[in-house]
Amino acid sequence: MNELIKIDNVAVKLQNKSILSGVELSLKRGEILGLVGPSGCGKTTLLNTLAGFIEQSDGEITISAVDKSPLHISLKNMLPAEARNIGMIFQDYALFPHLSVTENICFGIKKLSKTAQQQRCQELLDLLELSEYATRFPHQLSGGQQQRVAIARALAPQPSLLLLDEPFSNIDARLRNELMIEIRQLLKRLDMTAIFVTHNKDEVFTFADKIAVMHQGQVLQVGAPAKVCQQPSSWQVADFLQLGSWLPVKAQSSQELIQLNSAIGNIAETAISNISGLLSIANHANYQLLVKPNDIKLSTSQANNVVIEHIGVTEQGYHYLLNSIEQSSPLAFTQLSFYSEQLFSLGQALAIELHDGQFLLYPTE
Repeated sequence: MNELIKIDNVAVKLQNKSILSGVELSLKRGEILGLVGPSGCGKTTLLNTLAGFIEQSDGEITISAVDKSPLHISLKNMLPAEARNIGMIFQDYALFPHLSVTENICFGIKKLSKTAQQQRCQELLDLLELSEYATRFPHQLSGGQQQRVAIARALAPQPSLLLLDEPFSNIDARLRNELMIEIRQLLKRLDMTAIFVTHNKDEVFTFADKIAVMHQGQVLQVGAPAKVCQQPSSWQVADFLQLGSWLPVKAQSSQELIQLNSAIGNIAETAISNISGLLSIANHANYQLLVKPNDIKLSTSQANNVVIEHIGVTEQGYHYLLNSIEQSSPLAFTQLSFYSEQLFSLGQALAIELHDGQFLLYPTE
């Protein structure tokens, strides 16, 4: 299966400020990619660059439609937005308030004959279950119905690629998951390639085939959502995806073995799954250990080493945020996440330790 879109070393500068740099991405036909990352990392800028609303300052974008010659977009061939055959759905849907559902859908296909417009529109109305709303105006529709109209309008010109900017942020939380599944099934039936921006990692697991984590204008990691969560390539990826808490550790060498010391006990070198990727670990004393709530257990062999800062209630039992009792140490920590079915008191001191298992370790910058 060939790549439908390939983004090669794309950079964007606005007012002499680097917004994107060295972006590398590719998608096969029918794949759905979720772009995630902290606010200001360049997600929407990348979407607007692909759409042609912002000009890249370096790199090349190649779009290979099935029945058309590939489009090569570069500094020497900066195609305008209307020549890229890309559909875009904005966060607020950007429907024309004075046009009916039918008129909104047909807006981008005026070049077709009236008969062809009506046929295309009716196909999309049926596909998105909007037929009974054909004559209504946007203000007469729910948020979910408005989104369907926006999707129908974007699909009407039969684009090679569909871009969606936070498409589910305006949908009621109760309906969001249902709508995500519905729209994903629709895109899969159409074999439509799509890229969407979100701040919500849970949306990626429901809607996307691949995830790309961005940070400061760069793509740090791309892959299947489950794999990225299991094997984050950097602490920035793990931190943004909220895969656990950070436990400061100090590395020490002893008889050709490396031991990691923390405020809640020691960790053996064999417990670090990514140890081979860390060079000269003993010469770099300070690290952060990624610790998941189920990695922590109450200890009967240690003195109290944490105090409860916050108590919440979840489906997994009581959720505690723990601070180390000793806060003057370089190994002090705050807000270590821990679940338990036992109810403790706010401010209560506990003794905890790590389960035997595999951990991920990252250098402290």
